[in-house]
Amino acid sequence: MEGVKVWHGRTVVHQVTDAQPSLSSDIGKREKRYFIQMGIRTMCLILAVVLTVPWPVRALLVAGAIFLPYFAVIGANQPNRGMSSGFDYEKPNQTEIPRHRREIGS
Repeated sequence: MEGVKVWHGRTVVHQVTDAQPSLSSDIGKREKRYFIQMGIRTMCLILAVVLTVPWPVRALLVAGAIFLPYFAVIGANQPNRGMSSGFDYEKPNQTEIPRHRREIGS
């Protein structure tokens, strides 16, 4: 039988929970996380201008407004965090099938 994996003499049965989330679900989660981070960035910028606080606090708010977009874009462009890629490393000479990736721009 081709495609059936055996582990210590037992057939490995795949569960429905082993399936990766759909592309639209994954992109939706990444967009939500991106918009939340951009909201935090906007608040940092507004608070840095409006509040009368000591310069270290103001510098921290400005730094958040400057550097948060970089981390937000990097995080938004990482699909399926913590999920396996589906690539079987046990079989030699197996090539990975390229997948279409949609990325969220800055």
